[in-house]
Amino acid sequence: MAKFIFVTGGVTSSLGKGIIAASLAKLLQSRGLKVTIQKFDPYINVDPGTLNPYEHGECFVTDDGAETDLDLGHYERFLNIPTSQANNVTTGRIYQTVINKEREGAYLGKTVQVVPHITDEIKRRMMLLGNSGEYDIIITELGGTVGDIESLPFVEAVRQIQWELPDEDCIVVHLTLIPYLKAAKELKTKPTQHSVRLLSQEGVQPNVIVCRTERALSKELRKKIALFCNVKTEAVIEAMDANSIYEVPLKMLQEGLDVIVLKKLQINGYAAPELNKWNHFLQMLVAPKHKINIGLIGKYVELQDAYKSILEAFVHAGSINQCKVNIVNIHSEHLTTKNVHEKLKELDGLLVAPGFGSRGVEGKIEAVKYARENKLPFFGICLGMQMAVIEFARNVLGWTNAHSTEMDANTSHPVIALMEEQKKIKNKGGTMRLGAYPCEIQNESLAFKIYQSSEISERHRHRWEFNNNYIKDYTNAGLIPSGKNTAKELVEIVELKDHPFFIGVQFHPELKSTVENPHPIFVAFVKASHDFAQKNEAAKNKLAENQSL
Repeated sequence: MAKFIFVTGGVTSSLGKGIIAASLAKLLQSRGLKVTIQKFDPYINVDPGTLNPYEHGECFVTDDGAETDLDLGHYERFLNIPTSQANNVTTGRIYQTVINKEREGAYLGKTVQVVPHITDEIKRRMMLLGNSGEYDIIITELGGTVGDIESLPFVEAVRQIQWELPDEDCIVVHLTLIPYLKAAKELKTKPTQHSVRLLSQEGVQPNVIVCRTERALSKELRKKIALFCNVKTEAVIEAMDANSIYEVPLKMLQEGLDVIVLKKLQINGYAAPELNKWNHFLQMLVAPKHKINIGLIGKYVELQDAYKSILEAFVHAGSINQCKVNIVNIHSEHLTTKNVHEKLKELDGLLVAPGFGSRGVEGKIEAVKYARENKLPFFGICLGMQMAVIEFARNVLGWTNAHSTEMDANTSHPVIALMEEQKKIKNKGGTMRLGAYPCEIQNESLAFKIYQSSEISERHRHRWEFNNNYIKDYTNAGLIPSGKNTAKELVEIVELKDHPFFIGVQFHPELKSTVENPHPIFVAFVKASHDFAQKNEAAKNKLAENQSL
């Protein structure tokens, strides 16, 4: 049976429990242990699929079609292994399961209560991955902050698991904040003491305390935290702010977080950490030879977490290209025919981001047109691909009112249309085309050159598709459907002839990009953007030279 590590948070939200959990998992994995991470979220939504990106950030999708918290993206990017439905559980899903069982009569007439029925279901799901026999260690991140009312059933479930399992099979890592008061010119431990006391009142005693701080912790301060929080001094871990989330595992290695955890779990004979690939990635990341500007055209650009996986995929692709990718956020609602040149003229590449609804669509279409006409490297994801299809219909095929039926149900040229099986669906949650689907790629296409394979699998999250009634029109005019799901005859990839780099994909490649395996489309797109930048620079230098003569 696996051993269990629970990661809780105190004092304030957004301290980075997901990054600490992923960093610890990476270190344990680097020592030869089989590790996975799961996230338990306290909100009532069954999953994040119906949440507004402004509310919750990105919805991460797994291979098996689960709509999950964005922290699962961090888990995959750090560990380089896929997650699944079992890796993300919400209060809503817990209650839904218990209520369904009650309706079925599974409780034999008993009064259904938070304790034991809700907590038993939480415990069952917490132990699920551990019982599979696939992993040595299961790390469970508890969403929210200790003291939140909605988190209490999760904390109680952890208390019971701590009581049920031997001490060496279950530990708790508590992430907290040590604020620095400028007026007093000192770090303050009182918030951490209160946080741990609050957790202890619920019956859970942390074994390790990880302290987020802007300034280094002195030995005296660590001893003080250890004394008043009832842990050993070596179990007080400093987590200083880092320039990149990918530096955190190395900082935790220096602090000995993995070693103290292994000791408390009584795991002996572990190997030295193998982090050569990780270190190489960081070396390339911190010392780039080139710099490019990529425009990210979206309607949620105010909240960077809405495009978290895309931004991280650019970090991965930039590192392998030894290129610093500077993301220029451009709100699609603010793009018009009059200002598009001024806003996009300094870019070396253009990505039109995913999304739903009609807001900002016309700006995205203007951006696609600019990239197509100016030979600017273009990459469209999901809705971004659909915008490329619509732009081509309007400005090349001459169908001026072509549109998606998502935005215009009465368009005379519905080049993007609702999938047949979606037409009768009324419930929005969990009903899109979700998860991994195969795609067959044409030989000698740009997509084939990128993937170096004719068969791929990518993750999806959408309802509308390319309308196959128009395939011949597009193919004859030069926008090629180079990738298809042959089982359903659905277009997955489109690309433009006579353009240095113009590709749109219906799937979400950003969801599969990791530190050790950057996604090939992002890698190719960054390279194409760098080539475009160099070509422009050479042209400018030549012009300046001619003018000087």
